[in-house]
Amino acid sequence: MDFRVKQFGKLRHLPRPQDGLRKFVEHAPQAEAAFDRLIERTRPLWSTLYRLRRRIATVTVIVLAAGLFFHVVFGANGMVVYKQKRAEIKALQKEVSDLQQQSQTYQDQIKGLKTDPKAIEKEAREQLHYARPGEVIYVPPAPANPQKPVTHSAQK
Repeated sequence: MDFRVKQFGKLRHLPRPQDGLRKFVEHAPQAEAAFDRLIERTRPLWSTLYRLRRRIATVTVIVLAAGLFFHVVFGANGMVVYKQKRAEIKALQKEVSDLQQQSQTYQDQIKGLKTDPKAIEKEAREQLHYARPGEVIYVPPAPANPQKPVTHSAQK
């Protein structure tokens, strides 16, 4: 292997910072002229916007207020959803109170069946058709033709 340094044919010339600044200064008048042309072309637009600034601000405030109103009323946690949730809470609270009342009724029946002989006798007479000596129980006959459940499926 040959590790000798060879002569470079062309050395690359790196620009100095002063050269870049010099080019920038040389092109400054052209850039100023282009900027002035841009300002002159957009001057009517800026003057129109300046004259209408109060109307633009008013319209912007109205649009923002309307957007906020719709968000408050119809948003994910808006008034419409809030009223639906309140109605749902009331319905669930009513259902809970009904179930608690039903549970209390069942607990009273269970307590009565465990301790009260009259309640035990009443249940036996009603459900098992028990009778005291000398009593006759009349039970209505079962319907002769029980109705078939109506189905809308195709018959074979």
